[in-house]
Amino acid sequence: MPEQKKTIRIKYFTDKIERLAYIDGKSDWIDLRCAEEVIMKAGEFRLIPLGIAMELPAGYEAHVVPRSSTFKNFGIIQTNHMGIIDETYCGDQDQWFMPAYALRDTEIHINDRICQFRIMEHQPELLFKETKALGNADRGGFGSTGKA
Repeated sequence: MPEQKKTIRIKYFTDKIERLAYIDGKSDWIDLRCAEEVIMKAGEFRLIPLGIAMELPAGYEAHVVPRSSTFKNFGIIQTNHMGIIDETYCGDQDQWFMPAYALRDTEIHINDRICQFRIMEHQPELLFKETKALGNADRGGFGSTGKA
């Protein structure tokens, strides 16, 4: 049985950015665009407006991350590395932003693709059970994989 598509209501804060589009078969991440002209100097922090607000389905959250080309093209990094937007952030003024730190002087233009998102179901409730030993083989400690 095919999975039922989720409907997300979206509000745009500007007509200057392209509308969101899901590219079936290519990726399940959806690009987000800069909603205004941004000029940043190296060392500056800025909340870059993405020009949208959404009403996510109950039980879901959005994971927002930079695109693979964001640093190369713009010299910015996302300061929280991955933004989490839950379904309660859905008011008329709850615009999405990318918190960015510039490592070099940069200009980002309206409609530039700077980050991407996908929605995920909330993690199920977990029960933690304390134990003295896990009884599994050790892998060599943190950072031990990938050595030649």
